[in-house]
Amino acid sequence: MSGTEGGESRAAQAEDPCKAREVLGIVGDKWSLLIVRNLSQGPRRFTELKRAVDGISQRMLTVTLRGLERDGILTRTVRNVMPPHVSYELTPMGRTLREAAAPLLEWSIAHLTHIDAARTAYDTRPDTPPA
Repeated sequence: MSGTEGGESRAAQAEDPCKAREVLGIVGDKWSLLIVRNLSQGPRRFTELKRAVDGISQRMLTVTLRGLERDGILTRTVRNVMPPHVSYELTPMGRTLREAAAPLLEWSIAHLTHIDAARTAYDTRPDTPPA
């Protein structure tokens, strides 16, 4: 067989894991999937997202929204009214991310109390090293 397999060069195949890791780092951070989840019901304004994503700072919301827009996950629309109306909406690719992430988000919600209980049990064991 030549230096290709399935039409891809070996160099392209070797690069794929790194690219996948990069994308997973972007969409799998602490806030991105929560924002994507909140946008699944349709466009939202910044203040609506800020209220909906518990614990996120204004700066972190801004940074995360910009990153998701840069990666083509969402679009930012500005309507020229006073004051300006800015809204965010999932792109078609963002909707597929929401579909892919939905089982993980549902699992997280369903197991949150179990995880909290396991953490408490671990943290109160006498042989647990300090964090």
